[in-house]
Amino acid sequence: MIRYSFMLFFILFARAAFRDKQGFCERNECNEDEASKQNQFDFSVKHNAEIPLTLTHTLSDCLPLDEVDGNFIRTVKSCVFSECQPTPLKKPLTLAALSLDALWNILDLNQSVIQNQEFIHCVSGGKLFAGSVPLAHRYGGHQFGYWAGQLGDGRAHLLGEYTNRKGERWELQLKGSGKTPYSRSGDGRAVIRSSVREFLCSEAMYFLGIPTSRALSLVVSEEPVWRDQFYNGNIVKERGAVVLRLAKSWFRIGSLEILTKAGELNVLRTLLDFVIKEHFRSIATNDPQRYVAFFFRVVNETAHLIAQWMAVGFAHGVCNTDNFSLLSITLDYGPFGFMESYDPNFVPNSSDDEGRYSIGSQANVGLFNLQKLLEALQPLLTQDQILESQQILREYPQIYQQRFLELFKAKLGLLENEDEDSYLVAFFLKLMEDTGADFTMTFRQLSEVTASDLQIDSVAQSMWALSVLSTHEYFTDWVRLYLQRLSRHHNDSDETRQHRMQRINPRYVLRNWMAESAIRKAEENDFSEVALLQQILMNPFTEQDEAERAGYSSKTPMWAQQLRVSCSS
Repeated sequence: MIRYSFMLFFILFARAAFRDKQGFCERNECNEDEASKQNQFDFSVKHNAEIPLTLTHTLSDCLPLDEVDGNFIRTVKSCVFSECQPTPLKKPLTLAALSLDALWNILDLNQSVIQNQEFIHCVSGGKLFAGSVPLAHRYGGHQFGYWAGQLGDGRAHLLGEYTNRKGERWELQLKGSGKTPYSRSGDGRAVIRSSVREFLCSEAMYFLGIPTSRALSLVVSEEPVWRDQFYNGNIVKERGAVVLRLAKSWFRIGSLEILTKAGELNVLRTLLDFVIKEHFRSIATNDPQRYVAFFFRVVNETAHLIAQWMAVGFAHGVCNTDNFSLLSITLDYGPFGFMESYDPNFVPNSSDDEGRYSIGSQANVGLFNLQKLLEALQPLLTQDQILESQQILREYPQIYQQRFLELFKAKLGLLENEDEDSYLVAFFLKLMEDTGADFTMTFRQLSEVTASDLQIDSVAQSMWALSVLSTHEYFTDWVRLYLQRLSRHHNDSDETRQHRMQRINPRYVLRNWMAESAIRKAEENDFSEVALLQQILMNPFTEQDEAERAGYSSKTPMWAQQLRVSCSS
């Protein structure tokens, strides 16, 4: 019954939602001058000194560690982490990109640190920050609907935690830093192609106001890494790269699943109590209902996160349980994609032959993953708590639907609530689906057009995305309903509506063709477009001359219309 009502809602509302970003935008505008300087720095090495950053190791102090010593591939038991050292990339190394926002606002480090040759060693795995105890996390997961057994950090090393001047605790993790006990048949490396995408998208999502891991730095090397990008037998030589990622926590649904599957209930309880104590502080650690309260929070926040993904047309690409955060932040940027032409069946991952993780399926997949989370928790719950948690899960579609409608209405600039709003939203999305209108720019141009211009027979050709929508036979009917709805706003001018909508409808997202253009240059040691995109995507709601000259708000160029992205990285 849950699945039926949820799918019915999906059909009606064309699977989209949005978050009100007013507070975020106000903060972002306050820092706009500083943000504009993001990539205006010199990467040249000028001196050698100790990096003023000391990490702590709460995770290794509080959670069970692997008793087996040695960095070799194996089945790991009765622990949460294995200690293992990163494998340095072969030199020469290039610091290809850096987030000054993350450097200063998360790690309290001054820009001058990038001129220290020790810095590039620390952010690439060649040297450890003071206090670091490198760990690889053990987890499992359901991949494409099936239990995959032990997975874990096969090419990532968690270096430690840092508590900054604002009292925020962040975990630092290298990705592409070499083999661990969880590498299976992999080489522990990441390539430039996937690393550029991860660096840019995690930062882009942050500035869109969506909960996400962050990226501090991107280091590339000349180390050869062999990849079969599309799994078709065409193995080619690429180059190794490392991204230093930051998150409040890297624990996933699969972190708990592996422990339940292995029958390690004492470790499961230890880990769960640690997560609640560190990250869900409103829940009392001695509360007999704490696991139910935890589940309630994760269900609610997962529904909200997926709604936010849908709002910007973001498809994660691999929504396995090992990629779903317990803190409901976006993790593990692989074959993601921002939808261009509106299509609920959009699949960004060329390896997803069945379309399991299409953009229109993400909320249903979220429900599946939360069901697996509940299964992992069940051994720690009483029968009454299991029933209560099942009821919480049954409410997931309603939580998603309510947030979906609230946020999507904001995307259309609607104020207050009226009964027909859901129809107005669904009508608009149906027009977009029928015409294949560009998702991002249709909403953005709707926020830029005046009410009087909407009423004329044809939208200005400069409004290329909205012009596509206007070809629909029912477009004028929708406009009539929309303008009638806007007319019932009290003391709301057309200019105020436009401003309100432009603050939540981005002009720029990281389209695959933009990332691909930057990657091709980066593979030739030209990181200029990586830097340009990073700077543009820090202010996605503001029209920027450089972005317009680069065509970042234009139609997808012909050369990029058949681009494919795979899981290979």
